[in-house]
Amino acid sequence: MTVRSTLARAAAGALLVNAVPHGVAGALGRPFPTPFADPPGVGLSGRVPNLAWSAANAAAGVVLLRGQEGSARERAALLVSGIATAAGLTAYFGRLDLRPPGDRNG
Repeated sequence: MTVRSTLARAAAGALLVNAVPHGVAGALGRPFPTPFADPPGVGLSGRVPNLAWSAANAAAGVVLLRGQEGSARERAALLVSGIATAAGLTAYFGRLDLRPPGDRNG
C-alpha cells in the first residue's frame, strides 16, 4: 500500500465512472459532450467519438486496476473517487443543454 497505488485506484474510479455516460450515449446514438467536440466538453459529439472516449476511459481504468487486489485504503479511494466523479459529472452535464441543435427551438 503506497500513495502511488492509492492514487492509481482513485484515478481508476474516476475513469471507470466517466466511461459510463459516454458509452451509454454512444450506444444509444445520442449526441453527448466529449473532449473532441467544439468547444471541448461542451459541444456535442456523435456516436463514434463517445464510444471511443468511453473505451479509452474504461481501458485506462482497467489498466490502473491490474495487479494486486488492493488494500482497504485503496478500495476506499476507488469508491470515493467514483462517487465524487459521478456527482461532479451529474452537476456539470446537468447544466448543459444536451439537445441536438435542431431541437433547441424556443
